[in-house]
Amino acid sequence: MDGTIVDTEPYWMRAETDLVAEHGGVWTEADGMQLVGSGLVQSARILQQAGVALEVDEIIGAPTDRVMVQIEQGVPWRPGARELIAELREAGIPIALVTMSIRRMALQVAAAIGEGVFDVVIAGDDVEHPKPHPQPYLLAAERLGVDIGDCVAIEDSEFGLVSAVASGAATIVVPLHLALHDGPTHELWPTLDGRTVADLGAALERHHHRATGA
Repeated sequence: MDGTIVDTEPYWMRAETDLVAEHGGVWTEADGMQLVGSGLVQSARILQQAGVALEVDEIIGAPTDRVMVQIEQGVPWRPGARELIAELREAGIPIALVTMSIRRMALQVAAAIGEGVFDVVIAGDDVEHPKPHPQPYLLAAERLGVDIGDCVAIEDSEFGLVSAVASGAATIVVPLHLALHDGPTHELWPTLDGRTVADLGAALERHHHRATGA
């Protein structure tokens, strides 16, 4: 979600910087990049190490509340994301939203796209093992009722990329704030702008060929 459908990383950076400053610390852009795509508990512990004197649950909630306020004021959509989602819906292809943000924030963004757009929402507080573990994507496929090998995952972060590839999904990375590259286990698309369902189908076919060695 964050970085693929919406670019909320500047919102998170602002919220984290303010939170750390309120506890007498300093938060840099490099610090913020450590959290991109990571699990909620891991992120909270890094913020504790930066001097935030709150419990993990409190830290998870505090920046999320601040980011949600910013989203209410304006949703920073990523190019091509809503258009591709709309085409998937028109084609009757089920979609899961797999994010390490907490569920109430995921539902806020989902609602901004439209009611019933996602068949399944897997959030950070829904899984025992967050990204880079494959569990989030495996759980999404299970709830969609499809084989993970017949799924296409679109990611923007290193943690997300590792999670998606490990799950067995055909993986496309659309990097935003991190330098990620094409590789034997995944494809790199510079943007979703102009991409179609046919492009996703072709990526899935290439994934099947790699898996079978054909």
